[in-house]
Amino acid sequence: MAENGQAGAGLTVECEVAEPAIGSGDVFTQVAREVAGLITERIRGRIAAVQGLRVTAAGLPVPVGARCAIESRSGTVGAEVVALQDGQAVLSVLGDATGLAPDDPVECLVGAPAVPVGFDLLGRVIDARGQAIDGRPAPVLNLRYPLYADPPAAMQRCPIDRPLPLGIRSIDGLLTAGCGQRLGIFAGTGVGKSVLMGMICRHTQADVNVVALVGERGREVRDFLDNQLGTAGLRRSVVVVCTSDEAPALRVRACFHATAVAEFFRDQGCQVLFMMDSLTRLAMAQRQIGLSAGEPPTAKGYPPSTFALLPRLLERAGRTARGSITGIYTVLVEGDDIDEPLADAVRGVLDGHIWLSRRLANRGHYPAVDVLNSISRVAEAVVEPEQTRAAAQVRRVLATWNDIEDLVSIGAYVPGANADYDVAVQTRDAIDRFLQQDRETGCTFAESAAALRALGELIERTRARLGARTPAQSAGNAR
Repeated sequence: MAENGQAGAGLTVECEVAEPAIGSGDVFTQVAREVAGLITERIRGRIAAVQGLRVTAAGLPVPVGARCAIESRSGTVGAEVVALQDGQAVLSVLGDATGLAPDDPVECLVGAPAVPVGFDLLGRVIDARGQAIDGRPAPVLNLRYPLYADPPAAMQRCPIDRPLPLGIRSIDGLLTAGCGQRLGIFAGTGVGKSVLMGMICRHTQADVNVVALVGERGREVRDFLDNQLGTAGLRRSVVVVCTSDEAPALRVRACFHATAVAEFFRDQGCQVLFMMDSLTRLAMAQRQIGLSAGEPPTAKGYPPSTFALLPRLLERAGRTARGSITGIYTVLVEGDDIDEPLADAVRGVLDGHIWLSRRLANRGHYPAVDVLNSISRVAEAVVEPEQTRAAAQVRRVLATWNDIEDLVSIGAYVPGANADYDVAVQTRDAIDRFLQQDRETGCTFAESAAALRALGELIERTRARLGARTPAQSAGNAR
């Protein structure tokens, strides 16, 4: 491990790099790329119409995605071109549209959108524009990364062949995440998403955390920073915040801004844990932008641009030759329906999903991870075969318990009638103890794997004592 940079609070971040990822040649290449993208002429137009946060500008021949500044009587307002219609540019305002009037000048800003990045971001809280909002001096950043970068090419991605410990026993043991994987946390409101995110940020063994809080209530942001993330978690984290009262275009920009910051640390050789809360609020913001730009609504009112935006953003996470971005994205599921259109579309892009159960949360079972409805598509590739077998045994017992829980609750279960049922009843408490974890207590990956293997051995001993069929015997009888 080679020391690769320091944060302002005396924190040293160690990243695995064979050589400095940014040399003088890389800096000059970056500057040359920015210079080549500069607009050499001054392009100006005027407001033709204002409708909500949608502004139509005439005489502004610029491409979609261009950044603009609107000079109103009350000051300068930022905007972004989201569509071209009937020879006019349709812009989404990056702020309050109050005060905008017809014939106000609109000017296109030079260069492709980029965000300032650097190691001085560690331990800081910034907004969607990259400005510090934690009351401390502005970070010193001397490099810029593109806001809308292309994802790594398929053949440039490295295989996901090693685990990334998250510090959560139920996830590390049964739903193991790999370096460069993309996982979704699906849950309804009030089931513990923020608490789980804070636990992961505090206890993970990743080098750097990048957290995007998009569309959150202002009170929840401070609560997450103080009570969930904590001082220890913040020291090695970068938090990008865009609250629900800000413009939809800013909420979308915050997601891409945070992703660009994660890409910077990845290119320095760091193992980055990127967490976004939530993809649902990103989709809602894009829905507002798309509908105001005249797109037709599709499933649940989402325009086509929403479903096109998701893979563009999610595919930027992954593992490359220099480092990795392990993405964890929360999805707020309406009515606890995991099969709603947005959740279904996100599951099709991600490499696994974790379902938080309201039923478990109501029982005080935290974290409320529903193992049977969750999956990690890379788990078998990053753990030892013994852990895979133990995880399969636990899943089988949990499935059996789900089948008989109602019988046990009403007193209709008869011990000795079915040996598999007896195994589930007698090992249920041990499985619950394994799955539950206090939010202040971390767990190393080795401890999680050892506890899971011990649980698998307990199930085997109980099965042998009761004469229940093993999975191999059940498969043989089926044949």
